[in-house]
Amino acid sequence: MTGPGQGFEPATGDGAEVPSGRREAELRTAYEGLLQIRRLVNGPAGAAVPAPWEVRQMPRAVALVLEAAGIVPSALDAEGRRTRTGYRVAATGSGPAAGSGPVEVTWVGPPGGGAAEEEQERLTACAAVLEELGWVCLLYRGPRRRRFLEVEPPR
Repeated sequence: MTGPGQGFEPATGDGAEVPSGRREAELRTAYEGLLQIRRLVNGPAGAAVPAPWEVRQMPRAVALVLEAAGIVPSALDAEGRRTRTGYRVAATGSGPAAGSGPVEVTWVGPPGGGAAEEEQERLTACAAVLEELGWVCLLYRGPRRRRFLEVEPPR
């Protein structure tokens, strides 16, 4: 949730579970704002291409798209333990400037929660949502044979 004078913060999967209610209205407003900015900035390309601010704040933009699509984010408790299975969005840090470079989307959850068995299907669904909005998604298999999405803007 946000505090006074702060903007909406989408769920990245690394925070506490966020209570619904007012958040749903804030999420809808933030997502509609994203689409409106795209239409204004991108002209004829409209909502099909990420706006420059999204590229500068990719983890935030990607998390907003996933959350608005109704995909459940993972969550942590006060001790940093996973309490819910869902997506996790994180910067890879491989770009030339802070916040740039590809974003990694993983499907994570509490130990024994079945996240590994769901990851290909769930990450494929995440990719479909992101690709519809112009992001380029590549599904990889990383350490311990766990899959992850690498998300970047179109070239």
